[in-house]
Amino acid sequence: MSDLELRRNLNVLYAFSFCSLALVIIPVIVPFFATKGLSLADVFILQSAFALSVVVFEVPSGYLADVIGRRNALILGSLFHGIGFTLLCFVDDFAGLVVFEVIVGLGISLWSGSDLSLLYDSQLALRLSPREKMRGVATLRGVKAVSEGVASLLAAALVLWSFDLIVFANAVIAWLPFLLSFKLVEAPYERMQKGTPVANFKRILMHLFYQDELLRLTTLAVTFYGLSTFYVVWLIQPYWEQNGVPLAAFGVLWALKNFAVAIAARYSASLENAFGPVPILIVMAILPIVGYLGMAYTGGVIGLLLAFSFYISRGIHQVILTDAFNSRVPSSFRATANSMTGLLFRLSFIVTGPLVGYLYEWKGMQVTLLVLGVASLLLFFVLMLPLVRRIRTEAVRKDVVNVV
Repeated sequence: MSDLELRRNLNVLYAFSFCSLALVIIPVIVPFFATKGLSLADVFILQSAFALSVVVFEVPSGYLADVIGRRNALILGSLFHGIGFTLLCFVDDFAGLVVFEVIVGLGISLWSGSDLSLLYDSQLALRLSPREKMRGVATLRGVKAVSEGVASLLAAALVLWSFDLIVFANAVIAWLPFLLSFKLVEAPYERMQKGTPVANFKRILMHLFYQDELLRLTTLAVTFYGLSTFYVVWLIQPYWEQNGVPLAAFGVLWALKNFAVAIAARYSASLENAFGPVPILIVMAILPIVGYLGMAYTGGVIGLLLAFSFYISRGIHQVILTDAFNSRVPSSFRATANSMTGLLFRLSFIVTGPLVGYLYEWKGMQVTLLVLGVASLLLFFVLMLPLVRRIRTEAVRKDVVNVV
């Protein structure tokens, strides 16, 4: 395989990622579900059904990607992605929406970890430096965020006509990843043995959670800091409604928040090089606390501005933590390892998501935001501080080895 093909792989992956996240319906998804008779509690239950479908398929699909190849997993996942969003054009009740979520969940589970793994494998084959690899991760994350932003602007324009037009446009765009996936080539990597799945899973779990404390804390941070900024995805649209934001402006605000993710992702690596990982991770962990508590006690323009703290945190998380995790995982089971973090994320949301929805229905927006803010504060002390201490210990150890 030539370097030219591998270089093209990177560009095709960026285009694939752009199209896969160009979901025009998402910026107005909660009002759209409301037109189908769903309350916010129903929406959280629906998303738990989606998370459950991903949980069922997540690790098996990641393992499949390590065995049959990342390219084949992306092709298959893209097929289900296209089918799922096409189905959304026709469903009109809760049961139909559950079927839609399950099909899309299957597609996303096949994608999960495969795109990042193929990116890393292509970079390794090209012999890129660690700094170039991190820049590639930042580009991938930035492209996804920009894609969501562009799709949001399209949603802002189409919502002036109807939800039906948005859903149709979303279905058309959803097939583009399937077309692009055939242009990918499989980068060389050490394949996992097909005949010993139990032994392979045991080896992966040992590697992630027992052999290296820093990797264990990083794995947990990837999972739970992703979760800490995820609840707001489903709360932000009702928050906008309660603050008098017109529906036509939802797409614009959704675009701005995704551009914030892209900017944070773009500059995270440079900031880490300038200041080191510890200050950047501390900022990443504090931002959700500021966002939840700030939104709970303010409103209007200030509340809308404070909501951007989640997306800056997410941009940092998607580059710094993702690179730290993938750089410590062997190529032979990288897709499975990424799927396992996705599995842990989805399991956590299945348990907590409906509780957040019911808390909102019971006590309202302010109490829900306060509870999530306190939970984010506890997460800072329980997970981020041990991770920071471990990073500092590791840095001191490396300095001693270099001196010796």
